[in-house]
Amino acid sequence: MLDKHLLVELQEYVERNLNILTYSMMESNEIHSLEIEDFIKNKRQPTFNETLFKLIDKKGAGDTETYKKAGLDRRHFSKIRSNPEYRPRKNTVVALALALELNKKETDKLLSSAGFSLSDSETFDLVIQFCLEKKIYDVHDVNQALDYFSLKPLMGVAE
Repeated sequence: MLDKHLLVELQEYVERNLNILTYSMMESNEIHSLEIEDFIKNKRQPTFNETLFKLIDKKGAGDTETYKKAGLDRRHFSKIRSNPEYRPRKNTVVALALALELNKKETDKLLSSAGFSLSDSETFDLVIQFCLEKKIYDVHDVNQALDYFSLKPLMGVAE
């Protein structure tokens, strides 16, 4: 068992070293903050909103045509258009990709802009990848393929 003198010495040692550690971490954090800001500035990609509307323009599609083909309602699409910070669900992004008849690379870019990806480990994602490869873009046909595997449909993606 440690005696009181040794415990007091231990307490002083820990406090002294914690103060040094805290001070050096503060200096380090200032340096890292600048590095992080530079990293983010250099690596940041366009937002979901920016990416989606560039793709709509590139495909020559209209808003109404796009949201109807995706199975979204007008209000939901309006929310996407008017709010640059809008965070869609993955199903919404996939439905929009299908509506725009995007290829796999374009779909990956759109999904990535919303913080998603298509995994080779998920049945839902494999069904979507299959449909993209086979150019099956009709949301009803994709829903039928998802239903075949007892997965939730893309329809009813409004949020």
